[in-house]
Amino acid sequence: MMEEKKFTLSSCPSQIQKLEQFIARLTCDCTLKKAKHPDILVSLTEAVNNAIIHGNNQDKSKLVNIHYKETSSALTFFISDQGKGFDPREIKDPTKPEYIGECGGRGVYIMQALSDRLAYHDNGRTVELQFNIHK
Repeated sequence: MMEEKKFTLSSCPSQIQKLEQFIARLTCDCTLKKAKHPDILVSLTEAVNNAIIHGNNQDKSKLVNIHYKETSSALTFFISDQGKGFDPREIKDPTKPEYIGECGGRGVYIMQALSDRLAYHDNGRTVELQFNIHK
């Protein structure tokens, strides 16, 4: 079972390197299938980038907190920023022809496609990403 349950980054894009190291250690320590590593890396990188850029507006004094828990069936991450939040229902579907050329929404679409569960909490300030261990 994993020891570390929390990881914190400042709101600076260069902090993504630390996230990559954290995920590499995590996937070595847990019972997750190795095939899930790329899905977790891409999804968490997108969630943390969104928290840094959109949530905290790259304000280095604000933090991005990553909490996770492992159960016998899943690894679940909660990525939280200190921003004002947003309404996830307002994200446009980037696969629809009318939005295909617009910026925004692709990262959320990717996270949804790669994870087994995506949910928002705390007025959009926290994204929950779940990955089934044995799937």
